[in-house]
Amino acid sequence: MFRSLIKSALRAIAGVLFRVRVSGQMPAQTDRLLIIANHESFLDGLLLGLFLPLDPVFVVHTGVTRKPLFRAVLSLVDYLAVDPTSPMAMKQVVRLIEAGRPVVIFPEGRITTTGSLMKTYDGPAFVAARTGATLLPVRIDGAARTYFSRMNGKFPRRLLPQIRLNIQATTRIAPPVAPSARARRRKAGEAMRRVMQEMIFNSHPQQTLFEALLSVTAIHGRARRLVEDLKQEEYSYGDLLKMSLALGRLVARQSEAGENVGLLLPNLAPTLGLVFGLSAFGRTPAMLNYTAGVDGMQAACTAAQVRTVITSRAFVEQAKLDDKLAALDGVRLVYLEDLRANMTLADTLWLVLWAMPFPRLATRIGHPEDPAVVLFTSGSEGKPKGVVLSHAALLANIAQIRAAVDFSVDDKILNALPLFHSFGLTAGGLLPVLTGANVFLYPSPLHYRVIPELAYDRGCTVLLGTSTFLGNYAKHAHPYDFYRLRYVIAGAEKLAEPVRELWFDKFGIRIFEGYGATETAPVMAVNTPMAFCKGTVGQLLPGMHARLLPVPGIDKGGMLHVSGPNLMSGYLKFDAPGVLQPPVSEVGAGWYETGDIVDIDDDGFVRIVGRVKRFAKIAGEMVSLEVVEKLAAAAQPAAQHAASTQPDASKGEALVLFSTDRTLSRELLVAAAKAQGVAELAVPRKIVPVDALPLLGTGKIDYVTLKQWAEAA
Repeated sequence: MFRSLIKSALRAIAGVLFRVRVSGQMPAQTDRLLIIANHESFLDGLLLGLFLPLDPVFVVHTGVTRKPLFRAVLSLVDYLAVDPTSPMAMKQVVRLIEAGRPVVIFPEGRITTTGSLMKTYDGPAFVAARTGATLLPVRIDGAARTYFSRMNGKFPRRLLPQIRLNIQATTRIAPPVAPSARARRRKAGEAMRRVMQEMIFNSHPQQTLFEALLSVTAIHGRARRLVEDLKQEEYSYGDLLKMSLALGRLVARQSEAGENVGLLLPNLAPTLGLVFGLSAFGRTPAMLNYTAGVDGMQAACTAAQVRTVITSRAFVEQAKLDDKLAALDGVRLVYLEDLRANMTLADTLWLVLWAMPFPRLATRIGHPEDPAVVLFTSGSEGKPKGVVLSHAALLANIAQIRAAVDFSVDDKILNALPLFHSFGLTAGGLLPVLTGANVFLYPSPLHYRVIPELAYDRGCTVLLGTSTFLGNYAKHAHPYDFYRLRYVIAGAEKLAEPVRELWFDKFGIRIFEGYGATETAPVMAVNTPMAFCKGTVGQLLPGMHARLLPVPGIDKGGMLHVSGPNLMSGYLKFDAPGVLQPPVSEVGAGWYETGDIVDIDDDGFVRIVGRVKRFAKIAGEMVSLEVVEKLAAAAQPAAQHAASTQPDASKGEALVLFSTDRTLSRELLVAAAKAQGVAELAVPRKIVPVDALPLLGTGKIDYVTLKQWAEAA
């Protein structure tokens, strides 16, 4: 009775002080129930004990029971002190669950110091698999911002932040199948980690980009500086908010509600400000690729019905875009310099007295499913298509990445990938801003000597790039330039093995390869420190669903079709301007056919076999052009190679290999093929030496140009 009264009093106090909100429903069945939660602070156990309508047994670390204060708190509940690394200790938990008692356990074992999910122990997973217990995930959100947490560095703490408990749907871990007990335990631990990641992802709020900006600003404070660009000025959340409101209002005068407004700007803070600001005023930014040439930009403007393009005179002059922009038809250019000059006293008063104090009332928030941005496919194999991504899709992808990768406020991301590129926008622009990490925006990924120096000078901890760019950075960098990097993430093209080896040998850094598409906002899978497999692109992110359909002529793997909350709303195509075509594939509506042949192993790691369009049919056999390129890389690792095809009267198609190494011969390729067990059919007879391979602005190889070269060879 006394314990019940104390708990009721503490529940009332905590509910008032921390404004605790509980969402979700408890399951009706509580027999053999294992409650798992993330571990944000010393308050976590107390919060679960007070606000869950259960009387469970808490599994706590033996070290906690040595502290008098925590022993006093634990006296209010039933608990079992264990060492999470001890298999014998977990057997005590098994007996509790088999006796019918609900049990609460923290699979991480320790309180997070990053704000993200940390290592999960195999012990709780062993308990769940051994007992067949029903898992009830509970996400604790907000406790890390209290002074009872163990957060490091710049993480914002408040005296009394709001705390939320999100009760999620129950699940189970199937008994793992493996030849040894150790392997079964490991597989169960992997399953528990994925359950925890799904829990973190499923609890992310449904918002628009501007709402998300307001939420993160409220957490970190408007004075927190986080965005830096080439002007060497650090912008705070308050600066970014002011920029978004002012530019959004000014551009709204130059456009109509619901219009796709083109952005032709480099990696600068105002570009990010416009992405947030346009959506806050009911416009959709269409991110134009200024490296695509006149035809590419015109096709993009036609597909998305872009009538107004926001750019900068200084940028146009510096990038020498005058002639290209003059050739665009049906497009009106609006310059940032003119927008600023036309800002009136009334605009200033509106901004200072109304919009900044009350940003939600001063803007049009919209709905999470509204279009947030239009990006364009690279056009590496045809005309660019407009990809419409909703607010929900972009924020879902950010939540998916955060559930798998422990970015924190102590990180500084160096992003030289252009913001018109989906990887550059989501991972290099929106992700750091909406998680509180610092970001340095650099306008060009092609400055191979400058970027390593910037990483050193600014103390960057995360670097994003393509295989081509990362290879060139490594060649020009001093061995100490990347001394602070803890994450190097490669995407947009396949990571070349020589690049991987160079980074490890020269800097001692392991590159984490990921995989994605503009249509999925963009990240679908990524290797992480907790789940890494060399030669793969990692495991699919939480919330992603995949189907592999067989492809004639391909023995291993299948065509990858995906669906998930980060999937695009649809395409805008050149031949049907302004008409949104929702995603659909052979699997059904709401699925996207990636065009990639992949193989997914028993542990969920995705291995890219090749693209359907990057196969040649030679004498009735399917030959992967990526295999051809791998052979060339094995024969001459220091050079760059790309394969294409040309018509052949006798065999249907013939291989053409382009290489920057003029000494590469067919004999060397045959030797590499024998060493790797590859059929000689994959060895090209025609090798064309070139000074450099054609590249798109995103760093991908321009296969359209390469195909033209091959046909002319």
